Amino acid sequence: MVEIRFHGRGGQGTVLAAKILAEAVLRFGQAECLAMPEFGVERRGAPVTAYARVSKGKIRLRTRIYEPDVVVILDPTIGQSAEIAKGLKPSGLVLINTEHSAQEAAAAWSEARVICVPARAIALSLGLGSAASPIVNTAVCGALAAVTGLADSAALEAAIRASVPEKPEQNVEAARRAYEYCRETNHAAA
Repeated sequence: MVEIRFHGRGGQGTVLAAKILAEAVLRFGQAECLAMPEFGVERRGAPVTAYARVSKGKIRLRTRIYEPDVVVILDPTIGQSAEIAKGLKPSGLVLINTEHSAQEAAAAWSEARVICVPARAIALSLGLGSAASPIVNTAVCGALAAVTGLADSAALEAAIRASVPEKPEQNVEAARRAYEYCRETNHAAA
């Protein structure tokens, strides 16, 4: 089982990112996936966590993910808190929305494989959100699909079209650009 924990802020599409990933995994047809949000009375800008479990078999576990294989950070301003890193498996993967290099970001993540994707720049170039609140979820999903191999680009694009009512083609393009970015920078799954 692959366990993924998403961290972002309200309004960035963190919960929708987990849902899109789950839909893409199911459409890809190689595994089962379960996505779960965790939030209370948070408002736009407040920290939000979501989870996804991917497995070849039935997924019966429906709890928070305490020891993720993958940590996805949609907002780099929350990326280095102890809570974010807590429980990450030693050989885990950290995917960060940032324009910094992986070498710069890796300092905070001792044994993890760190992948950086400029999701904010991609989203803004396509008019997804505003400079103050870019909607980076689909770009992050594109990068996540590329680096994990949990879904291919066709399954991801179909999941986005089924899940995103506003600007679906711009969101598909954001995912496509991030997917290709990770492939071009040799971060793609083998």
